[in-house]
Amino acid sequence: MNILWLNWKDRQHPLAGGAEVVNEELAKRLVQSGHEVVFITAGYKGCKPWVERDGFTVVRVGGRFSVYWQAYKYYKKHLTTWPDLVIEEVNTVPFFTRLYVRQKHMLFIHQLAREIWFYQMPLPISLVGYLLEPLYLRFLAKGSPTVVTVSESTKKDLMHHGFKAKNIHLISEGIEEEPLRVLLPKAVPVSEAPVLLAFGAVRPMKRTLEAVRAFEMVKRSCKGAILVIAGDISGAYGKRVAKAAAKSPFATDIHITGAVSDSQKLELFQLASILLVTSVKEGWGLVVTEANSQGTPAVVYNVDGLRDAVQNGVTGIVTAQNTPASMAQSILRLLKDPSQYESIRQKAWEWSKQITFEKSYEQLSKLIFL
Repeated sequence: MNILWLNWKDRQHPLAGGAEVVNEELAKRLVQSGHEVVFITAGYKGCKPWVERDGFTVVRVGGRFSVYWQAYKYYKKHLTTWPDLVIEEVNTVPFFTRLYVRQKHMLFIHQLAREIWFYQMPLPISLVGYLLEPLYLRFLAKGSPTVVTVSESTKKDLMHHGFKAKNIHLISEGIEEEPLRVLLPKAVPVSEAPVLLAFGAVRPMKRTLEAVRAFEMVKRSCKGAILVIAGDISGAYGKRVAKAAAKSPFATDIHITGAVSDSQKLELFQLASILLVTSVKEGWGLVVTEANSQGTPAVVYNVDGLRDAVQNGVTGIVTAQNTPASMAQSILRLLKDPSQYESIRQKAWEWSKQITFEKSYEQLSKLIFL
């Protein structure tokens, strides 16, 4: 089968995230099963217009906003009769393939943007995006398309905007990291010198500043605590976070690593006592599952995707309120109860072993090859 996959980013894009990891792991398995896969994505500074990796092809056309029009032109010129299936990934803005693709097609939606518009885009673009999103979702929902997503939260979101429940199919997330074979005790007792970790892109919708504020509150009760912020801080928001950390009364105990390698990521997950996630919204809190696989539980805000990735009180903690104060209270309760901490840590690690790309691919295959 020839499969055309449209998404505005590929995994090598500077803004790539967990969704791109999932896409390409699935594509790699499709190729291994004998299918051909071509991605059409946006270009970026210094990129090659065409690359092949893991057996699939990535064609880069246009930029962040022009990719949608350029993808349509490329399809009409080169691929009109080639694909047997078109997968349209809706990541903030759709490609509207319903208007021009005649082959079998499906939508892949990790999450809806909604309030993210106000964190990532300036006014009036954010307001326009927020108001337009329900309109184009209603349009996409017409004709009862097959929709793939990764969490109950996104499924409920989609149903709210006109998609029929019977046409929305959940598939598992997966993680690249091999879960630890044996769960060993943390090197440093969490009650004495806990290492709190904020991991991932440092951008407005991740609300990393709130993790800093939560840490400062924890620090007043737990003198040995430190905070590690790992992620690219080159953007304007990243610089704000760095400035806030430098001005913090606990600046000497806040360590900013910048972007890290895969091996460094594993080391941080194994070192950390608790992962802090303060995002506005996620498709699935992939970083939570990755940390769980290395024996680290998470305390997260009660938002879409994070409440799916954490079984509250079982594999981690979902805060009562989405505030630094509520997060700090949750962290301190966990640190002061070593037996609960170890129970949560154990169950988080065990659950991570069930979240695999093999399961994800098996579930997707059933939809593709119906």
